[in-house]
Amino acid sequence: MKKDNWIVLTVFVVLAALSRLVPHPMNVTPIAAMALFGAAYFNRKLLFVIPVLALFVSDLLVNNILYGSYYQHFVFFYQGAFFVYLSFFLIAGLGIFLLKKIAVKNIILSSLLASTLFFLISNFGVWMTGTMYPHTFGGLIACYTMAIPFFGNTLLGDLFYVGVLFGGYELVKMKALKQVNI
Repeated sequence: MKKDNWIVLTVFVVLAALSRLVPHPMNVTPIAAMALFGAAYFNRKLLFVIPVLALFVSDLLVNNILYGSYYQHFVFFYQGAFFVYLSFFLIAGLGIFLLKKIAVKNIILSSLLASTLFFLISNFGVWMTGTMYPHTFGGLIACYTMAIPFFGNTLLGDLFYVGVLFGGYELVKMKALKQVNI
């Protein structure tokens, strides 16, 4: 775990996941930030387990409490979940590669690339599994075009949450070190 406390890391991820229950602008979520944070700090055994479990539990809460009136039964996976989880795993892989050295520049670059990856994959999923757009190249382009207004919120959310997770965790580490040295 790179000598970091996995309990503190887990608390950060769980709090990020639970923030999805708080009212927020569309697409301003911690999903990509959780994947990048997990990739940067968790060891390889826990890298996917804790963040993915937190994402799954928050999905259960969001889908069955916040959006429960849209479904007639308990929902484990929603339409398009495969593409969100695929994005999550690919973003974590991106984080493993780009966040070997945790630096502001690397975190910002990872966040911007994560936003773009999520946009491309999730909207491909909307086109592929949905009925809003014809299953043609033109339909795919239309889907991406209609999603552009949401991309700004995705960028904003990812930058905000990577700032909160990475910055918050580094502050906690500094405070802990300061207390140890007193």
